[in-house]
Amino acid sequence: MYRSRRHRIIAGVCGGIADRFGMPPTMVRLLFLLSCLLPGPQFVAYLIMWIIVPNEPERYGHPY
Repeated sequence: MYRSRRHRIIAGVCGGIADRFGMPPTMVRLLFLLSCLLPGPQFVAYLIMWIIVPNEPERYGHPY
C-alpha cells in the first residue's frame, strides 16, 4: 500500500486506502470523518499511517 499522490488532500492516506481497495477517495474520506465521531484512536492511526506508509512511487518521471 502507498499514500496516493493523485488523490492527496493532506497526506494521501485516505487516497491510498481508496486506491488499494478500489473505492472512491471521497467515500473513504467521508467514512474516516464519520468514524472520528466514535470513540477510538482513528486520528492516531491516521498519523501513524502518514509516518509509516511510503508515498506512491513516481511514474515515468512525473509525480502525478
